[in-house]
Amino acid sequence: MTTISIPLFPLGAVLSPDGVLPLQIFEVRYLDMIGKCIADGGAFGVVLLTAGAEVRAPEQTERFADTGTLASIDSHAAPSPGLLQVVCRGGARFRVLRAQRLRSGLWMADVELLADDQAVRIPAELRGAADALDRVLSSLDEVPEERWPVRPPFRLDDCGWVANRWCELLPLPVAQKHNLLMLDNPVIRLELLHDMLDEHGLITS
Repeated sequence: MTTISIPLFPLGAVLSPDGVLPLQIFEVRYLDMIGKCIADGGAFGVVLLTAGAEVRAPEQTERFADTGTLASIDSHAAPSPGLLQVVCRGGARFRVLRAQRLRSGLWMADVELLADDQAVRIPAELRGAADALDRVLSSLDEVPEERWPVRPPFRLDDCGWVANRWCELLPLPVAQKHNLLMLDNPVIRLELLHDMLDEHGLITS
């Protein structure tokens, strides 16, 4: 496994591989972090916040999950001084080995990159999840692509890709999203989400 050192961004949200995450950045620690990532093309880690707040408060320490997802910056804009708007894309999942909070409040961590999902063709009994997602994607035709919650290329025949997109789109608790994301087997991940879709009447025969 590959080990790298990255800054962390604890958030009350989950980022999946190939997922899209828009952020508004205004804290100095994250403005500096994002500025460096833009300058050198580097990535940072999105980890699920389990205690504390996204915005730093005196005498408060964030706690976060020990697994997360690399984020790279797709686009950025500075609509006003001290404010950055960025759109990030999800990369590899990782496990935090060691983390340290700097005096600025920014967390740095040594992380171990986890293996990507194996590409597994969707079995016939789970095809309904892909068909339902295809219907959602078809409904985006009238929306500008930069506002789509799912970005191409679409891999509607791949278990992991379809499962991750439903994990993002469904209104699930963030802890449940995180647990699904970290399942090693993409077929099991899709089976669980297929069952949820079926329960809500989103699977058509």
